[in-house]
Amino acid sequence: MSFLLIIILATFLVSLLSFVGALTLFLKKQVLDKILLTLVAFSAGALIGGAFLHLLPEAILKVGNNSAAILNLFLYLLLGFCTFFVLEQFIRWHHCHKTEHTIKPVSYLILVSDAVHNFIDGLVIAASFVISFPIGIVTTLVIALHEIPQEIGDF
Repeated sequence: MSFLLIIILATFLVSLLSFVGALTLFLKKQVLDKILLTLVAFSAGALIGGAFLHLLPEAILKVGNNSAAILNLFLYLLLGFCTFFVLEQFIRWHHCHKTEHTIKPVSYLILVSDAVHNFIDGLVIAASFVISFPIGIVTTLVIALHEIPQEIGDF
């Protein structure tokens, strides 16, 4: 199978998971309220676990004993956390764990950010397959495990 075909197939399969949000239409409100917090925690854990237990150690191995490069990795990590914290405080949007919502202007931000998020997911999948096939598989699984609860929450 072609290298490019594997990347496209992995990205397509993860993209298909975005339709899992439509399944929430068939769930009762009480069931959705019970599982929503667990799904959000699972989604965050999958991303954090993938980043801290897989991608960050791999990046540290790639830069070797270069302490300046390792410091830069952690500075970028800290910068990412701080940027998104400030962004969340600036737009005053907080994740809600209830099923009944009113439409707020920030809802449109979710649509745009989800499109950017899915594009970046595709880039990450492609880049990880370029590094190696096993890393590509693990990254695809981590993104897929994150995508399911994230799409349910968005929906």
